[in-house]
Amino acid sequence: MGCMSSKHAVKHTPGYEDPMILASETAFTENEVEALYELFKKLSFSIIKDGLIHKEEFQLALFRNSNRKNLFADRVFDLFDIKNNGVIEFGEFVRSLSIFHPNAPEAEKIAFAFKLYDLRQTGYIEREELKEMVLALLNESDVFLSNDIVETIVNNTFVQADLNGDGKIDLDEWREFVKKNPSLIKNMTLPYLKDITMAFPSFVMHPERGDDPDMT
Repeated sequence: MGCMSSKHAVKHTPGYEDPMILASETAFTENEVEALYELFKKLSFSIIKDGLIHKEEFQLALFRNSNRKNLFADRVFDLFDIKNNGVIEFGEFVRSLSIFHPNAPEAEKIAFAFKLYDLRQTGYIEREELKEMVLALLNESDVFLSNDIVETIVNNTFVQADLNGDGKIDLDEWREFVKKNPSLIKNMTLPYLKDITMAFPSFVMHPERGDDPDMT
């Protein structure tokens, strides 16, 4: 006989996964996954109220504005949406957030950052993609630079990162570039994820302000 009758069974959101399994596959403990579920429910019912995180709800969590268009937010949402079905389920939420955990392997952070810049998903970061993302990050930080300065940032990045001179940056070149410029993945670590059970419910994924967006 079960310890809980069916009429008292807990109703979970669509795509719910067992916290024990998620803890075994991520950098989170089981208690942290359970705390993340409370956060997930809060976010997934903030606008649409269907237990799934839609892009507007994701933007609201990131920027406290559900209507603000931002390439950076779009790319992060797309990478969290592992199934590519336009919404983020709980398992996707936990697995993707795990990359930002202080204990997550650096290789995962580097690969995620590479995918952020690889806008067209070709397996390379091309010059125009880099420029688009630099402009998006500057815009999110409310920093406005002239086109000449942005071009200088892009050019300097390619001089340093495009080791074989083919006009694009592959994942191996990106790894080498990040090794020399570790600040590039600074925002890939959110320290308070280590204490999510204590930080909830004030946890919001706001990018740090005031960081130098220069890729050089």
